[in-house]
Amino acid sequence: MRSIWNGAISFGLVSIPIKLVNATESRSVSFRQIHTEDGGRIRYKKVCELDGEEVTQAEIGKAYEDADGTMIPITDEDLAALPLPTAKTIEIVAFVGAGEIDPLQMDAAYYLSANGVPAAKPYTLLREALKRSDKVAVAKYALRGRERLGMLRVVDDVIAMHGLLWPDEIRAPEGVAPDTQVTVRDAELDLADALMATLGEVDIDSLHDDYREAVEEMIAAKAEGGAGVAPAEPETGGGGQVIDLMAALESSVRAAKEARGAKAGASEASEESEAEVTELRPRKRTAAAVPKETGAKKSTARTAAKKTAAPARKSTAKTAKTAKSTTPATTKTTATKSAAKKSAAKKTPAKKATTAKKQPAKSQTPKKATPRKRSA
Repeated sequence: MRSIWNGAISFGLVSIPIKLVNATESRSVSFRQIHTEDGGRIRYKKVCELDGEEVTQAEIGKAYEDADGTMIPITDEDLAALPLPTAKTIEIVAFVGAGEIDPLQMDAAYYLSANGVPAAKPYTLLREALKRSDKVAVAKYALRGRERLGMLRVVDDVIAMHGLLWPDEIRAPEGVAPDTQVTVRDAELDLADALMATLGEVDIDSLHDDYREAVEEMIAAKAEGGAGVAPAEPETGGGGQVIDLMAALESSVRAAKEARGAKAGASEASEESEAEVTELRPRKRTAAAVPKETGAKKSTARTAAKKTAAPARKSTAKTAKTAKSTTPATTKTTATKSAAKKSAAKKTPAKKATTAKKQPAKSQTPKKATPRKRSA
């Protein structure tokens, strides 16, 4: 950012070289004056009233107009000879609480930048002192041919200066307050408090200039050959005389609650839409991963075979245990045991027979016998 003034901050016997930079800028749309018949631009010429001739900037000077209309010329040398200690210095005169400064005195805002490496240490010292004390510095400085009042405070890691109006430049609010005596009921104050609580707080960064956006849209439409923006419909409500203050407050509270609910629903809908749009990218399989998968399949097959074989043994063991546990100490047990032995004896040959039958089944085609050759 380009500096508009170079000087120093006088902090007691400490001098801090600084540069003054504009902290704000105007974003309003500017217009030019034109001749409506042909669209030609209207320009102003500086003309002398005595001879009627146009004067260049080099021929223009300053003068003070007296009460009787007499012009008293003032030169730059006259102004430079004045005893003005703040011509190139921002002189700090006091440190006060931020609440002691009337916002009506606030004027233009500037950033103070350290001018050079040697200025970094005293600049940081003043900044940290302002932070720790939680106070602001009141200073005097000269800019554009006049001495001004300023307030220094910390913004992030930068010292900012707000130009202040002199106390005698603030007009008293005489005749501005209502002359009629009005009584406000507690119920009305309660509704006003409810409305304030419903509206709640706002993020200043979220606010924007709707009028400027409308002007820019209208200019863009006319630049493309259109007729501009359609005129807005006149608002039916508001602007008139309030008949029932309580009804108006209740309606305002209701409308504020509905607006807040609509904003919350819109924010939730936007979050859901953003979540739905999110896509997951498929993972790429590398060649090294293929053998691992085949090995895993083999191991799972082996473990499955082991698991299937293990329950068979467990089941036989369980049946044996149940058979032992269920036999009571009576004469019937001997009969059941002998019967069990006979059935087991019958079953074992069957198993052997089946195994014997299964073994020849492996070679189903019999081998052909090769004939022997007879000797003569």
